[in-house]
Amino acid sequence: MKVGIVGMGTVGRSSAIAIALRTQVQELVLVNRNRAVAKGVATDMRYGLPPWSRIRVADGDYTGLAGAQLVVLTAGVNEKTGGATDRNDPLGRLRLLAPNAQVYEEVVPRIAAAAPEAPILVVTDPPEPLTDVARRLAGHERVFGAGTMIDSLRLRVHIAARLGVSPASVHAYVVGEHGTSSVFLWSSARIGGARLGEILAQRRLAFDDFRRAVEQDVRYANIAIIEGIGASQYGIGMVVARMVEAVLGDEHAVFALGSYQERYGATLSLPSVLARDGVSEVLAPEMSADEVQALERGAEKLRRALAEL
Repeated sequence: MKVGIVGMGTVGRSSAIAIALRTQVQELVLVNRNRAVAKGVATDMRYGLPPWSRIRVADGDYTGLAGAQLVVLTAGVNEKTGGATDRNDPLGRLRLLAPNAQVYEEVVPRIAAAAPEAPILVVTDPPEPLTDVARRLAGHERVFGAGTMIDSLRLRVHIAARLGVSPASVHAYVVGEHGTSSVFLWSSARIGGARLGEILAQRRLAFDDFRRAVEQDVRYANIAIIEGIGASQYGIGMVVARMVEAVLGDEHAVFALGSYQERYGATLSLPSVLARDGVSEVLAPEMSADEVQALERGAEKLRRALAEL
């Protein structure tokens, strides 16, 4: 099994490490505009892998992606460099769309030419509209985005911390955009099968206060991380590795991923079945009327952003 990563910035490097340590990938090809960077990462990784993995890690150009079962695309300007770290900016990560669409114009056709059968996993911010850009440039539908999977995990972590339970026992999703218009599905959030609202009522916790505090932490988690270490990278790297594992294992696992939604005329993140060729099915989560309206507003925002490119 062979996987390629295009883009050796902080997210690309963290993804490479996580893939090497978690998955059964046999060959990992690292591609970067400055090949010396990819070579340095590959060389450094090779020295530490023998006790843990038999994976072959190598730098390469785009032709080295031939035969890959999946290509992970992390190339582009990150939030700090692109000026997307203002908590009061309504655009949020969408501020990165134009410069990163230009990067995709260069790299996606080369990926599609070298590995025409490989699904493409879009990780670069903002992932939903860039998934639409990548679909157009690749000329096929096997393109999906990392989307709101990391947001959903952050939501579960913060709910769990406040209630003193394991995040693994919390089932809750963030959908729509990995950005300022993301929608928190509080109406369907559950812990061990019990509705979150009922648990809060039993503990005499005000739902609105709980919701506002958690959403604040989740929406700006990336900025808090950037303020500490300069880039949000390790969590998303682990998430990428989990998605790679699901694709290569044809798991049909369900994650909050971005794929084109004809009903909305744009890529949105929704609970999705992830298999060998990417997203094989999109599920319809339980949503309140307010959540449905918020998702529609988010879709309109994404359509406008794409129209302005």
